[in-house]
Amino acid sequence: MTTASLRSTYPAPGGFDPRRLRRDFPIFANNPDLVFLDSAASAQKPRSVIDGTAQYYRTDYANVHRGVYRLSARSTELYEEARDKVRRFLNAADHREIVFVRNTTEAINLVAQSWGPAFLREGDEVLISELEHHSNIVPWQLLRDRIGIRLVVAPIDATGGLDLAAFEARLSSRTRLVAMTHVANATGTLVPVERIIRLAHLHGAKVLIDGSQAAPRLPVDVQALGCDFYAFTGHKVYGPTGIGVLYGRFDVLSAMPPWQGGGEMILHVSFEKTDYQEPPHRFEAGTPDIAGAIGLGLALDFIEELGRDNILEHEEALTGYGVDRLSRIPGLRLLGAGQRRLAILSFDLEGVHPHDVAQVLDQHHVAVRAGHHCAQPLMERLGLSGTTRASLGVYNDETDIDRLGAAIEAARGMFAR
Repeated sequence: MTTASLRSTYPAPGGFDPRRLRRDFPIFANNPDLVFLDSAASAQKPRSVIDGTAQYYRTDYANVHRGVYRLSARSTELYEEARDKVRRFLNAADHREIVFVRNTTEAINLVAQSWGPAFLREGDEVLISELEHHSNIVPWQLLRDRIGIRLVVAPIDATGGLDLAAFEARLSSRTRLVAMTHVANATGTLVPVERIIRLAHLHGAKVLIDGSQAAPRLPVDVQALGCDFYAFTGHKVYGPTGIGVLYGRFDVLSAMPPWQGGGEMILHVSFEKTDYQEPPHRFEAGTPDIAGAIGLGLALDFIEELGRDNILEHEEALTGYGVDRLSRIPGLRLLGAGQRRLAILSFDLEGVHPHDVAQVLDQHHVAVRAGHHCAQPLMERLGLSGTTRASLGVYNDETDIDRLGAAIEAARGMFAR
């Protein structure tokens, strides 16, 4: 099948034109030959986020919540407006359920270090999967070493998807928390979180969902899902680096103790006793990343303007196109991703180290990620030291996939000599 006929099999979906959309991203004007396929690590930023954040520093900057002067009040208004944008983005019931953190890693650590010691006891179980990012493994190991919980791991099946029967079999009367990815960052596996949440709740367990790879491309409704916690990172949703979100049901957050102490999270301090604010401020000690939160709000505006259904339609079609294109390259093995793969093409090229592949691709101006993708247990399960990973964003189209394929073929030819 020729490239032209392959493209005709995957017609461009409606909603937006990625080539035209690239004009909204200054990085491409400054790097006109760039094919950026590393959005799973960090997405590029649209002009509205860059300019809006800079404008805030130029015209509205002051510390929040503490000043009675107009500039501080304006800054506080913008910051809390960003919180409400996140609430709407997730369809949370209350803005108090939105905690600003640095990233998903910090969000999961917050739950592990606050909720964990308060509600878990020696012998209680936290259930995760083989698909998890290190950020959803290491915090639970630290908690295990601290208080003696058990970390239980649900395996993947032969297709690379979560083995649901094995997951259900590992749920027990000791399961207190299920912490699971929504879309696996190393493979693009879409995990059926609705069923996972329902099964976990039937066993009386709380559920935390790592939405880092899902939030940029899937409509997420935390009320419909029924999860207890949901986390995502700003820099993967076309927002700034250093800002992220923990959603927690208000009744759950209200029962959790602070995990860091200092300014902002208190009502009253004496040398004998401190009274804490209610969520979310209880968990936001110190001066927050005000500009980051405002930039995140602008990024969510950008996503909502494009339409998450349109983004999903575009990326699903492009993922399918990529699977077909890369599958035709001899010696290339795509990692399995279960029944449904989203936006990630992770592969092994026979006889060539992933870092060597990535370096050759870079010579062709194709930017991808190489390594274990912070998923070493999964790589070990698959018998690999790492893979080369191409990940999609709203600015990618079939031409980018074609250039990726051509660059891989060049790498294969170079190392076959």
